[in-house]
Amino acid sequence: MKNINQMLKQAQQLQNQMADIQKRMEETEISGSSGGGFVQTVVNGKGDLKSLKIDPSLMNPEEVEILEDLIIAAYNDAKSKAELQTQQEMSQLTGGLNLPGGFKLPF
Repeated sequence: MKNINQMLKQAQQLQNQMADIQKRMEETEISGSSGGGFVQTVVNGKGDLKSLKIDPSLMNPEEVEILEDLIIAAYNDAKSKAELQTQQEMSQLTGGLNLPGGFKLPF
């Protein structure tokens, strides 16, 4: 019985550490860009868009579709960086186990 209690205690500690990482990632800001830096975005570790900067030279009403594509690309760049950083943080905690997002311990 001692082994099971020890395992549950370790699982609880791991869950607390994972929650700490998730909270820290929500506060972390990650930048993305497209168009050679003409469009820049900042997201948090959850992928929420925090800021968007567009170079004024891109403000051409005849090229709205290009601007829209650049915004999407910059957002996707920042979001993929945020996801990678979160995976790296979790991987350090779990010793390389590939746990799915939102994984809760104990089982």
